[in-house]
Amino acid sequence: MRYGALLVPALAAAALGAAGGCAPREAPDRSGPAAEWRAYGGDDGGLRFSPLAEITSANVGRLELAWSYRHGDVSDGGDGTTRTSFNATPIMVEGTLYFCTGKNRVIALDAETGRERWSFDPGQKAQKLSGPYPRVCRGVAYWEAAPADERASRCGRRILTGTIDSELIALDAATGVPCAGFGAGGRVSLREGIGDDVAPWEYYPTSPPQAVHDVVVIGALVADNLRTDAPAGVVRAFDARTGALRWAWDPVPPGRAKPPGAGWRRGTPNVWSFLSADPARDLVFVPTGNPAPDLYGGERRGLDHYGSSVVALRASTGELVWHFQTVRHDLWDYDVPAQPTLLDLELDGRRVPAVAQITKMGHLFLLDRASGAPLYPVEERPVPQGGVPGETLAPTQPFPTHPAPLHPARLAPEDAWGFTPWDRAACEDLLRRHRNDGIFTPPTLEGSILFPSNAGGPNWGGVSVDPGRGRLYVNQMRTASIVQLIPRAEYDALPSKEAVYPAELYPMEGTPYAARRQPLLSPLGAPCNPPPWGLLTAVDLASGEVLWESRLGTTRDQAPFPLWLPLGAPNLGGSLATAGGLVFIGATTDKFLRAFDAETGDEVWSDRLPFTANATPMSYRVRPGGRQLVVVAAGGHGWSEPGDAVLAYALPD
Repeated sequence: MRYGALLVPALAAAALGAAGGCAPREAPDRSGPAAEWRAYGGDDGGLRFSPLAEITSANVGRLELAWSYRHGDVSDGGDGTTRTSFNATPIMVEGTLYFCTGKNRVIALDAETGRERWSFDPGQKAQKLSGPYPRVCRGVAYWEAAPADERASRCGRRILTGTIDSELIALDAATGVPCAGFGAGGRVSLREGIGDDVAPWEYYPTSPPQAVHDVVVIGALVADNLRTDAPAGVVRAFDARTGALRWAWDPVPPGRAKPPGAGWRRGTPNVWSFLSADPARDLVFVPTGNPAPDLYGGERRGLDHYGSSVVALRASTGELVWHFQTVRHDLWDYDVPAQPTLLDLELDGRRVPAVAQITKMGHLFLLDRASGAPLYPVEERPVPQGGVPGETLAPTQPFPTHPAPLHPARLAPEDAWGFTPWDRAACEDLLRRHRNDGIFTPPTLEGSILFPSNAGGPNWGGVSVDPGRGRLYVNQMRTASIVQLIPRAEYDALPSKEAVYPAELYPMEGTPYAARRQPLLSPLGAPCNPPPWGLLTAVDLASGEVLWESRLGTTRDQAPFPLWLPLGAPNLGGSLATAGGLVFIGATTDKFLRAFDAETGDEVWSDRLPFTANATPMSYRVRPGGRQLVVVAAGGHGWSEPGDAVLAYALPD
C-alpha cells in the first residue's frame, strides 16, 4: 500500500508535465570553458576555488552521482597492519584524475567516466606504524617540463608522491611507470641525514610535495611527544628531472651552529602539512610544527625560533625570505596545520598580494606576501603564566584583529553542557577540577583545560577562498581537551605505558615529564562544551566581519537512532568554493557530503556517503561543453570506518 500510494501522485505529476502543466527544467548551462585542478588546493596558492558556475543553489538539488570508483586499499588493523585512511584530494590534469591511497598506491582515472587508466604500487614496507596515526597519503603533485618537445616525451609530465617508506617517487603521468632517470629507478630516499635510530613510523611524508619550476619541495611528519632528539624537521628540494638534492632548509635559529657530524639538527620544527607556492615570485610557503616535544619546552634551547610559523623560502635556493610566528614557545600542539593560502586583497585602494594563514586557535593572519608583515594590526596580549618547574612561558601571544579570533577563547565551568543534568554536572566538575584560565593555559601537573583543543578549531582542511566575492570559508570543530604532565619517576612506575584511544600517553624522553592528553567528554561520551561542535564560517576579507556561521554535521553515525541531532560534528577535511555560489564540504563524523549557499550559509544539498569524507572536495570540467563534476574521496579517518571510495557528482543531462 505504501509504495502504491506514493506511485499514484507521482504518475499524475508526470502526466501533467507531459501535458504542459509543469514547466520543463532548464538544461544545465555547460557553455563555460574547461577547468582543471592541477594542484592539491586547486592551484599552487591553495585557493580551493573552482571558476565553474554550472552548479548553483537553484539546481544543486538535482545533483546526482555520475560515477564512483573503489580502489580496495583498506585495512581496519585486523590483518596486523596499521589501519588506513583515505583523505586524498585528487588532482586533474589533461583529462586524467590522479590520487594516492593509504597504502601509497597511485591511481589514474579517466576524469569523465571514472574508469581506471593505470595504477602504481610502490610495495609499501612500513605497514605497522605506532601511535594514533593511520596510514594516509593526502595527495600527489604534478610537474611538466617547460619545453614542449620534452613535455611530450616519456616522463616529460610527472606525478610525484611521498610514501610512508620515506621515499619521493616520480612516475610518468601517461603510464604510471617510474621515471628511470629520477634518483634510483624513479625513487629518492628521504632518510639520508635523518638518523639510523629513527624508526620507519617516526618519520615519513603524508602531504603531497610541491613542484615549483624545476624543483620538488617536501617535508615530513615527525611523531609527536616521543623524545627531545626527534628526527629533524628539515625541508628539502630535489631536482624534478634527476632527483638530485638542490637545497635543504634546516629550521635552526639564526646564528645557531649545527652539532658536529653528519645529519640535520635533531628536534627542530617539522613540516607535515601542505606547502604552497608563488612561482612568479620564486617563493614556496612552509607551515611549521613544534620543536620536540610538543607539550614541554624546557629542553628546547632556543629551537622555537621557527616553530608554529608560516615561512617563505626562495624556491630556487631555499634561502629564507621571511617568517611569521603564530604562537610563541608553543606548548599546546598548536602547530600551523594548514596550507598557507595565497590571494590578493584590496587595501587602501591598492591590490596587495597576500597570504592567509589559519591556525588551530581559529586565528586568521593576513600577511603581506613579499615581506610577511601583517596587513592588519596584530596585538601582543598577555597570556596565563605559571607553568611547571623547568618551563619558561612566553609572556604574550599574537592575536589578529582583522578578522577577530573565530573560536571562543574560554570555556568556563558554567558553560558546561550535557544531555541531562547528571552529565552536565559531571562536565562542570571536570572544568572546576583542572586549571582553566582560557586560551594558552599552560600544561600543569594537576591537568589543564585546552580550549581550543590541539585538534582545533581549524586543522589541515584549511580554508577556501572565493576571490570574486572576497570571501573566505573555514570549517572548525569546537571541542576541548585535558592535558596533564606526569613527573618522570611517576611515569616510570606506571604498570602499563599503553593508553586506550582517544586517550594519549607520551613518554617525552629527555625531559623531566611524560604527558597524558584526552578529549574533555561527558560520561555519555559527548563533548563537555556547548554545541555546535562543528561549524562552517564565512568571513568577509575586506571588512574582517563574520558573514555567517552554519552548523556542520549531526550526531548521526556517532549516536544511535533517534538521537541524530543537528548539533554540529567534529570534523577534519576542507571545503571547496565555486563560482556558482556554493561551498561543498564533507569532513564530518557523519557520512555526508554537503553544499551550502555561499551568500546565506543555508545547507542546500547533501548526499549520504559509504564512508566519512575526511578530504577536501574538488571540481573540474574536462572539455568545453562538458559537465562540471564535483569529486570527493570518502575513506574515513582514525575515528571512523576506513574506506576506499572516490565519488563524482554532476547535474543530469
